[in-house]
Amino acid sequence: MDKHRLARVSTWLAISAGAFLVLAYSACSPSAPPGSGRAGGSSDAAIAAQRTYVAPGDLDEYYMFSSGGHSGNIYVYGLPSMRHLSTIPVFTPYPATGYGFDDESKAMLGDKLTWGDAHHPALSETGGDYDGRWLFINEMNGRVARIDLRDFKTKQIYGPVPNISGNHGSSFLTPNTEYIMMASRFSIPIPKGSYAPIDKYATEYKGVIAALKVDPQSGNMDLAFQILMPPLDYDIGDSGKVASDGWMFYTSYNSERATGPLEVTASQRDRDYIAAVNWRAAAEAAARGEGDMIGGVRVIDPAKVPGLVYLMPCGKSPHGVDVSPDGKYIIGSGKLQGVTTAFNFEKVQTAIRNKDFEGDEDGIPVLTYESIKDAEVEVGLGPLHTQFGPDGMAYTSLFVDSAIASWRIGEWKVIDKVPVSYAVGHLAAAEGDTVSPDGNFLVSLNKLSHGRHLSVGPSQPESSQLIDIGEEKMKLLYDAFTEPEPHYAQIVKADKIHPIEVYPKEENTHPLAVWDLKDTGVTRVGNRVTAKVIAVRSTLTPTAIEVTEGDIVTIAVTNIEQTTDELHGFALLDYNINLVVDPGETKQVTFVAKMGVYPYYCTNFCSALHQEMQGYLIVKPR
Repeated sequence: MDKHRLARVSTWLAISAGAFLVLAYSACSPSAPPGSGRAGGSSDAAIAAQRTYVAPGDLDEYYMFSSGGHSGNIYVYGLPSMRHLSTIPVFTPYPATGYGFDDESKAMLGDKLTWGDAHHPALSETGGDYDGRWLFINEMNGRVARIDLRDFKTKQIYGPVPNISGNHGSSFLTPNTEYIMMASRFSIPIPKGSYAPIDKYATEYKGVIAALKVDPQSGNMDLAFQILMPPLDYDIGDSGKVASDGWMFYTSYNSERATGPLEVTASQRDRDYIAAVNWRAAAEAAARGEGDMIGGVRVIDPAKVPGLVYLMPCGKSPHGVDVSPDGKYIIGSGKLQGVTTAFNFEKVQTAIRNKDFEGDEDGIPVLTYESIKDAEVEVGLGPLHTQFGPDGMAYTSLFVDSAIASWRIGEWKVIDKVPVSYAVGHLAAAEGDTVSPDGNFLVSLNKLSHGRHLSVGPSQPESSQLIDIGEEKMKLLYDAFTEPEPHYAQIVKADKIHPIEVYPKEENTHPLAVWDLKDTGVTRVGNRVTAKVIAVRSTLTPTAIEVTEGDIVTIAVTNIEQTTDELHGFALLDYNINLVVDPGETKQVTFVAKMGVYPYYCTNFCSALHQEMQGYLIVKPR
């Protein structure tokens, strides 16, 4: 079938699907209750069907990378279909891909933490635009990981970083991926492991902002410097861009420096703060040797090195801070206010030059609120985060209202609202974090789903709702559900990502890789045994590996296939060993042999003779 005919068939299928949904919706569906977020009529259903329909064999326009919260994973979706494409394991073992079972991934995960609370994925950038190279993700135990988008696999886990407690405030990238910025959610005495009584919280506990340097060629991360901060709770960040390049902005709450039930004790002031951090000046100060070594890290005190940090008053208990695509505006949202504040970066710079301050926190100047704001936008109740579209469009999530509000920079008034279900936290627009947002789709990442799916018992999935923002009037298109608990996502054009599907043979440099059956087999040096294994349809060679009880055994499996999707597995029963080896890849696992006979077999269906792909580890007594 030629491509033009295929396109016509795809269009007909889309229209037919839409017509079917129209009839079904009209005949069977009750009227949507007010505020339910459901489509309002048959025409809405037809539009939704056509906007989200991706014909069999066709490809989505975007990837969405969504954090997996305490699952420690990244979930990958296609947009607009909202189909779940894959799960990338990062901080948690994942048997489906053998992650955490081979020697390399086990070493990367370490033996102290088998979970991670992953919050904020960040795609690498060049010039403030996604460049498709890497994806970074933080987790609360003070670590940041890097996923290589060439093969969608985790390649580095850095940390735990000294002095950071509760690494919620990352991973936020500078516009050319020079640095990944991190921040403490929980202030503690530093260095970590120090003691101070809780009644000394206001004076002896400290927050920390840290910078990880990213190698521009390999993507490898290393700790560069840290900045000492007052004992506040640092939450979400965003990098300045274009006009504000060189700065990083962080929300913080608990300016009261309170302890105990923070719901009450940390909600007394009308305003908390956004920390404006001049990361470029901080990097220069660190290069000059400014600061003190604390916990093995260079920590700079901004009270002693002026010009690095300023505090911008913001609505009570702010969560999100978001920089407009041109970098001219910093949008701050206080959860306990009904407005979102637009701060003008040029006014911020003027206030700094004029020393237009209204006080300080531990020597860090507090800028005068009225001098730096341009407008307060009355978006609704519980504003959290803002994403951007073309032509100055902005979209703010409203946690209390369970809605998304759209508005335009410069006009400072709400244009439209769409209800969502239920209790939206973050939201992600197509390339809405970049200098050139797309403006086609937005996903509402809701914390609750409230029965909009078949019941699965008390542990409910999270709700992700696709919204059409291609026109001024927003339209809810689709409900999707994911495992607990995604926090944030980024959406990138599919044509910016260029993953491989087979590891080329010539790139396999693993020292134990073998490509010819005659090179397989078992070798021994003392009590150390190495077995070189080839996996190819439909045999694991050798089919028997003989060792002695107590031997330290390394099995290296090379999948010599060079055909897309021909993965092979290697499971060794009773040893908790489960490898998945992609085409052209070698993986190894090391263990101590125990007496007995133990089958091994391929776990990934690969051919009609998949069941015959097996062998035995034979361990004789010592």
